[in-house]
Amino acid sequence: MLTVLRTTWPLLLGVMLLMVGNGMQGTLLGVRGAIEGIGTYQMSVVMSAYFAGFLLGSRLTPEMIRRVGHVRVFAALGSLISAVLVLYATAPDWMIWTALRVLIGFSFSGVYITAESWLNAASTNDTRGQALSAYMIVQMIGIIAGQALMTVGDPAGYLLFVIPSVLVSLSFTPILLSVAPAPAFDSARPMRLAQLMRASPLGCVGMFLMGGVFSALFGMASVWGMGVGLSVRQISAFIAAVYVGGLVFQYPIGWVSDRYDRRVLILGLAVTGALAMGLAAALQPGFTVLLLLACIAGGIANPLYSLLVAYTNDFLDKTEMAGASAGLLAINGVGAIIGPILTGWLIETVGGGGFFLYIAVQMALLAVYAAWRMTRRRRAEHIGSFAMLSPSASTLAVEAAMEAAQPPGDGSRD
Repeated sequence: MLTVLRTTWPLLLGVMLLMVGNGMQGTLLGVRGAIEGIGTYQMSVVMSAYFAGFLLGSRLTPEMIRRVGHVRVFAALGSLISAVLVLYATAPDWMIWTALRVLIGFSFSGVYITAESWLNAASTNDTRGQALSAYMIVQMIGIIAGQALMTVGDPAGYLLFVIPSVLVSLSFTPILLSVAPAPAFDSARPMRLAQLMRASPLGCVGMFLMGGVFSALFGMASVWGMGVGLSVRQISAFIAAVYVGGLVFQYPIGWVSDRYDRRVLILGLAVTGALAMGLAAALQPGFTVLLLLACIAGGIANPLYSLLVAYTNDFLDKTEMAGASAGLLAINGVGAIIGPILTGWLIETVGGGGFFLYIAVQMALLAVYAAWRMTRRRRAEHIGSFAMLSPSASTLAVEAAMEAAQPPGDGSRD
């Protein structure tokens, strides 16, 4: 790991600064939207737009890179991110914000793809798994740090929009001055849905459901928090707790998943998440309990994403990984687009408990489907390694993680 950090620290530092900016803008918009009197459902559309742009960027960025190169794409999209972060404060209108969120989601997706291609190029087969782990840890630390910065200014002013814009601009310096040009790459066509469903029905359904859970946690937590009367400091602490949970529980859950039937673990985590979120929706607990529940939600949702990728990987061979990674990301992206809209509708329909109710329902659906699939298929014969992944990872990171974790066989489709 020390060797990886020594060779990739400029890239990791730049990514962390990017994630500070991304973490701040998601939380800040939910808070500022409430201050500006924008309704919950309108804000859910705004939040959903990020994931629509992210999905679009994952499809178009590789062609942009082939046409003009990594450096130009990275610099152009980074400049757009920096500009949008400032423009939010100058035009507090939900329709304008929706358009800006599509643009910033597109840009972040492209920046991730470019950064991850550099990371791949800087890693060997022996160090790629460690490099990906470091990359995902840095992403989560950046988002957590972004929540801390939410308390240094007034969300009704301009300072909190300027800070992430400056940090994003600064993030380019260590990356562009230190990395070698990444090799050209071809984007993989997503595997056809029918083919992917035959390979891993649970992986596909789970990725769709977890896309909705992640987008609700990442996009709607601040909207929900303002609606139930939490302070900015409390909202920031709640969102930080989600990512602390994800960071802490990834490795223990990954360790277990490499030794036992992953479907049992998926079922157990989904049931635990459904029960915890269901209780939160019904009981309206105090803030201390909310922090614990946020940690549980993040500690289940983030590892479940990695677990579903690893489970799908158990039924693939090397020739299918690129297409499968693109297909899984597309399925996850569709779920992420729908998630904030359904969450906003539930909050408006049943009140603040609707935020937790949506997550509980998604987790319950995953648990039911996992239990049913266990009656339809035997455990995979060749089990690959668990690889830590962030739900914001691009297809390059997912594909690299699948290759690094590939079991010593061609997979199984029993």
